[in-house]
Amino acid sequence: MNPLRLHWCSPPDTGQAKPTDPYNMGKLDMGEVRDFVQEADELGVDSLLFGISKRLPDPIPVIGALSQVTDRVRFMLAYRPGLMAPPLFAQVVNTLSWMTDGRIALNIVSGTSPAEQAGYGDFLNHDERYARCNEFLEILRGLWEGESPLSYDGQHYMLKDAELGLGYSGGVRPRIYLSGASAVAQQTALALGDCWLRYGDTPEALAQASRPLVEGGCRVGTRMHVLARPTREEAVAELAELVRNPNEDHKEWVRQALSTTDSEAVTSSYKLANSAVDEWLSPYIWTGAVAYRGGPALCIVGSYEEVAQYIYSYKAAGISEFIFSGWPTRDEMRNFFTHVAPLIRRLEAEAS
Repeated sequence: MNPLRLHWCSPPDTGQAKPTDPYNMGKLDMGEVRDFVQEADELGVDSLLFGISKRLPDPIPVIGALSQVTDRVRFMLAYRPGLMAPPLFAQVVNTLSWMTDGRIALNIVSGTSPAEQAGYGDFLNHDERYARCNEFLEILRGLWEGESPLSYDGQHYMLKDAELGLGYSGGVRPRIYLSGASAVAQQTALALGDCWLRYGDTPEALAQASRPLVEGGCRVGTRMHVLARPTREEAVAELAELVRNPNEDHKEWVRQALSTTDSEAVTSSYKLANSAVDEWLSPYIWTGAVAYRGGPALCIVGSYEEVAQYIYSYKAAGISEFIFSGWPTRDEMRNFFTHVAPLIRRLEAEAS
């Protein structure tokens, strides 16, 4: 059995934000980000996800700079079709592939909010965005798989004899992670992606949702938070401290933002959290931060051994990749890769 891939989310800032507080936006401290990424490199993090949003720095120049001060960690670039023409985007990614020595992957996101998309001049609805996403990926894969010159006549893109002088480093292409919970997102992942990426749930629920993807040969990954301590009692006590004096203004801001979304992934994650009993979806999944942080804030909580065992149980459910975050994110990354990841590797070794 292949080992689980354990990724981490590079935050918009590397500060000590509580799960119920807003991120400290409006600044970019490259010194802090560099230190965070270099520690991830040393800890053995597989990949770092760099998200895309109007509230975040653009991930492309940030990854380009960080590629020059790291040696092993991969970079997962989140990007949205429609912001850049496919040949130009392929050219950018090809350049990053040489700068990173092939340590680049793509997280293709079709957009979660029509209001935010409109700010970029994009007024397509949910299914139209996925139709464009299909065309976008068809062109990218054509360019990466040697179709040159490439012409394309689609509903959203038309190209005549597109060619790129700089190919992808090593003559291959980046791994493609396709985000979304809708049926059309799953279809796109099966047809044109390598891994379907969705927000978390229990192992049993994810097993049911991921079965068609796994049977179709597509990997499945999930995005969650984690909080692990030497004992469960310590983990739950730390959780209680983190949610003390929550920022209710931020909760209301998130609620207002939710009212504008047409994303099935986003709306279903809030419904899932609302269905939890006393904020616990299972003995190890806490939902209390979802109202402040959205779908990724479903959090696996427990002792080092409990968290390792619970994460490992997802493997039997067909989940092969995790993108984790924590509070505070750098401390939790260090904690996880020092104490929990080795236990997961031990479980995998014993099973094999």
